[in-house]
Amino acid sequence: MVFVREKEGNMEWPCLDEYEKLVIRMNTPRVVIDNAVCSSSTLVKVDSARKHGILLEAVQVLTDLNLSIKKAYISSDGRWFMDVFHVTDQNGNKLTDESVISYIEESLGTLHSVVRSSSLNGLTALELTGTDRLGLLSEVFAVLSDLQCNIVEAKVWTHNGRIASLIYVKDCNSGSQIEDSHKIDRIEGRLRNVLKGDNDIRSAKTAVSMAVTHTERRLHQLMFADRDYERKSKTGHTSTSPAVTVQNWAERGYSVVNVQCKDRRKLLFDIVCTLTDMEYVVFHGTIDTAGHGASLEFYIRHTDGTPISSEAERQRVIQCLQAAIERRASEGVRLELCTMDRQGLLSEVTRTFRENGLNVTRAEISTIRETARNVFYVTDAAGQPVDANIIEAVRQRIGFANLRVKELPSLYHNKEARDEPAAGVGGAMLISLGSLVRRNLYNLGLIRSYS
Repeated sequence: MVFVREKEGNMEWPCLDEYEKLVIRMNTPRVVIDNAVCSSSTLVKVDSARKHGILLEAVQVLTDLNLSIKKAYISSDGRWFMDVFHVTDQNGNKLTDESVISYIEESLGTLHSVVRSSSLNGLTALELTGTDRLGLLSEVFAVLSDLQCNIVEAKVWTHNGRIASLIYVKDCNSGSQIEDSHKIDRIEGRLRNVLKGDNDIRSAKTAVSMAVTHTERRLHQLMFADRDYERKSKTGHTSTSPAVTVQNWAERGYSVVNVQCKDRRKLLFDIVCTLTDMEYVVFHGTIDTAGHGASLEFYIRHTDGTPISSEAERQRVIQCLQAAIERRASEGVRLELCTMDRQGLLSEVTRTFRENGLNVTRAEISTIRETARNVFYVTDAAGQPVDANIIEAVRQRIGFANLRVKELPSLYHNKEARDEPAAGVGGAMLISLGSLVRRNLYNLGLIRSYS
């Protein structure tokens, strides 16, 4: 299938004069989706007026569809920016589904003002952060079950001994948002006590919201606010962290960020999300993947137009980007639960995990119609691989047909970390990087010359 489609927003503007129409045209993103340029991926190009966060919005649209971004080129000139993404579907193929293509066109074409509907509307959002420990998730779910809260969707991340979770619930009796302020106070109080445990009195936090937010971005924000990037757990990734370098290019007033790491889906989202929430603007960038590796380069400034100004700030950017990448690096065994949803299901399942010494390092909870589709990543209490006999015992308790097992390889490997050279070091390399974006855009035929 070969096609080139271009869309420029909604062009129906009744009762507007020509100047108003021109302003709308200038600020409406122009989207091109092309299956002819590349033999292995679909090209998605977005031209738009520049504003802080719009790159993240564009990446978010693509990653929310579980698309893989194999290459990307980001360029900003004055008040305008252009993003070019090479994407594939979950099977590594070009995009051919018309509904997916139309959704991308519509969503990217309204980046500045779109308000998307969500299946999470009408639910209550619970935000939790604290010290991770064996069985904590079981205790949280037990409290919610006891308080007659039905968990519709949830995501749980752990990193460097910390835990962050965003849980969407509804009242079991009304089947809708929890609006009783007394019940909300009880939920917050009991969850805070669970999170505090015996030794996390200061940092455990809970919050209740009726607003719908982007779950994974909010998890990054919660972890960032909890300063997980400063803490190192006993089983952390200290020896296998992604290679991140930051150099200032004084002649052009940019800070140049280079990342070398294992490729995976949503990698670009995690990095851009962190830079955006740290109040940096990406002016130029390139993303390239080859085999299982990824190389990413960004030219950034503060929102006030200045580059990174101190060694302490440079180190903080490195730490925060490493943490953003590692948060999805859940090692161990992936357990997939698919069964009819019922009150207290999650409490029972996670209690079984706890009783068998399984620690949940990451979880993705969802309910589709009346079916619970849940994914848990588990290790033993010390963060090591789980004995196969324990996994089989857990499956027997929960039901072999309900709980399936998939072993996940480590996201980072010591050998790869040792063998990969650090990128972006030295003044000569910084100068050569200055033409990298232009050269890539030239090769795509998007500019006439890069000399």
